[in-house]
Amino acid sequence: MSHKLTQGLALATFGITASLSASAHAAFLDDSKASLELRNFYFNRDFRQDGAAQSKAEEWAQGFLLRYESGFTEGPIGVGVDAIGLLGVKLDSSPDRAGSGLLPRDREAPRGAHDDYSELGLTAKLRASNSVLKVGTLLPKLPSVLANDSRLLPQTFQGAHLSSSEFAGLTLDAGHLRQVSQRDSSDSEDMIITGGGAKNITYRAGDSSDEFDFAGASYQWNERLTTAYHYGGLDGFYRQHTVSLLHVLPLGEGRSLKSDLRYSDSSDDGSSNVDNRAFGAMFTYKSGAHALGAGYQSMSGDTGFAYINGTDAFLVNFVQIGDFANKDEKSWQLRYDYDFAALGVPGLTFMTRYLSGDDIDLGAGRPEGKEWERDTDIGYVVQSGALKNLGVKWRNATVRSSHFGSDLDENRLIVSYTLPLW
Repeated sequence: MSHKLTQGLALATFGITASLSASAHAAFLDDSKASLELRNFYFNRDFRQDGAAQSKAEEWAQGFLLRYESGFTEGPIGVGVDAIGLLGVKLDSSPDRAGSGLLPRDREAPRGAHDDYSELGLTAKLRASNSVLKVGTLLPKLPSVLANDSRLLPQTFQGAHLSSSEFAGLTLDAGHLRQVSQRDSSDSEDMIITGGGAKNITYRAGDSSDEFDFAGASYQWNERLTTAYHYGGLDGFYRQHTVSLLHVLPLGEGRSLKSDLRYSDSSDDGSSNVDNRAFGAMFTYKSGAHALGAGYQSMSGDTGFAYINGTDAFLVNFVQIGDFANKDEKSWQLRYDYDFAALGVPGLTFMTRYLSGDDIDLGAGRPEGKEWERDTDIGYVVQSGALKNLGVKWRNATVRSSHFGSDLDENRLIVSYTLPLW
């Protein structure tokens, strides 16, 4: 959906609200909220393999994220407007270090980073009973499409999304996406499928799509068990069906076992060769401030896992750098989390995990591919005082692979502060 149409819908919504009574306006304004997030991001990725195109990607940038959400006007059909303003500013970069995903790059040599980039997104919304229709700029968080927010600014989409919770425990979602703005771009563009790695996914050169349809149902049987089905189809590329189960088993005071099961079946739709079955299971035992997790993920079929380029994949082994979703790949994960609130330091958290994948099909006559990744996160959020909501996070990752891909050492330092405006 074009920016002009999105802005037209939002302006029309403003026009409707302007014609309503003062009492109808009250809920629209009184229930509104706005915030400004400041996100300072340093990114360093060293390429360790022989013959790398560049020695490292290293950039530093400042992001500003202004968010506004209105309430709804009173009446059988409530009307509202959301808005998001994004601005990214370069603090340090050079052509030989660009390409971190923080900043857009010039298309011509030497392909240096832009000094700044920005985006304005408007969303019109209608509410009837417990159903909400949003049209315009969207940041979907569904198994079929997960907008990425792992860099300076988030990835956004243009489209429509209907979410309904008319029946207790049941949530229904349906929608249509037409354009995407990647996390390091101000441009709206058609969508393509994620490639790279050893997924063996092919499609006609130059093909893209401005049609992604999604639908799904999630049912919470009780406070412990939720099951779901979701469909996503990128026209001309793939169709995907996903079922999932999330269960939390109490084991006594402060202890629990969480089970997260996921299965997806993906097939081609037009010009691609997509053919994949993906199974994943993650089990996490929590005891007080400690959490220990173990996961397994398996790919089968003629290709790896299919998802929209730039988005996050709904996979248990999708982590900081890798998705472990190559053709025939089998991978496992061990993870440990600790919350330092137990030691009297609320807001301080620690996470580390290790993943290993093998049995990757690299094609006839080539040896089996293998890879591993080790991640560590340390974060702190100020809990009170003048600096309340100030967050600092250090993310470290190491990736090594055999017979394909890149060897990487990566560090990210993110300082963020969210200021509620009202």
